[in-house]
Amino acid sequence: MEQRKKVAIIVAGGSGSRMQSAIPKQFLELAGKPVLYHTIAAFADAFPDMKIVLVLPEAHFATAEQVLSHFAVRPDITLVKGGETRFHSVRNGLQLAGNQAVVFVHDGVRPLVSTALIRRCYEAALTHGSAIPVTDMKDSIREITIAGNRAVDRDKYKIIQTPQTFLSEIILPAFDLPYDPLFTDEATVAEHMGHFVHLVEGDEANIKITRPLDLVIAAALLAER
Repeated sequence: MEQRKKVAIIVAGGSGSRMQSAIPKQFLELAGKPVLYHTIAAFADAFPDMKIVLVLPEAHFATAEQVLSHFAVRPDITLVKGGETRFHSVRNGLQLAGNQAVVFVHDGVRPLVSTALIRRCYEAALTHGSAIPVTDMKDSIREITIAGNRAVDRDKYKIIQTPQTFLSEIILPAFDLPYDPLFTDEATVAEHMGHFVHLVEGDEANIKITRPLDLVIAAALLAER
């Protein structure tokens, strides 16, 4: 299988509003280190030649440097100023991706992403051009309609995770598009360019830290590893 350079765009722009915390959620403590430390470490550990681009508000640069001080050996990481939306933040990060790369775009507040998932996304992107990790829906879901609501078949739906992973020749031109509010993630941007997005099996433990309960769950999952 061909080898390509690997670039992880980690987007860490959250404010912490749903956590009822003055500290942005990516900097909250998880198992003795900031949430963002665990996220960065996962990518640094997945491939020895991983280049990491951390996109966050300029006001958080100093705090991010404190996070990086936890590493015995600083990973290959560059800090980039975020934009007004996720789309603009990712676009800023992609400017450092370069050509002939596999590009991972990951939420800074998904600290439990596994080496296995990162490698699975890399290999699938080489074969299919993209790799979007998904998990099955376990709950029953209902659609809100004009008339009220109705049950829908959950087997027709998937829960989307990150890292959303692409060959650079697919994702870089896609982010030259003008911003559209319908661009909720990188997959929707690639689709807008006419690309089919390939789904891969995600990981139940790859949770997103958005509420206080998520930190409790993440700490329990980390303790099991």
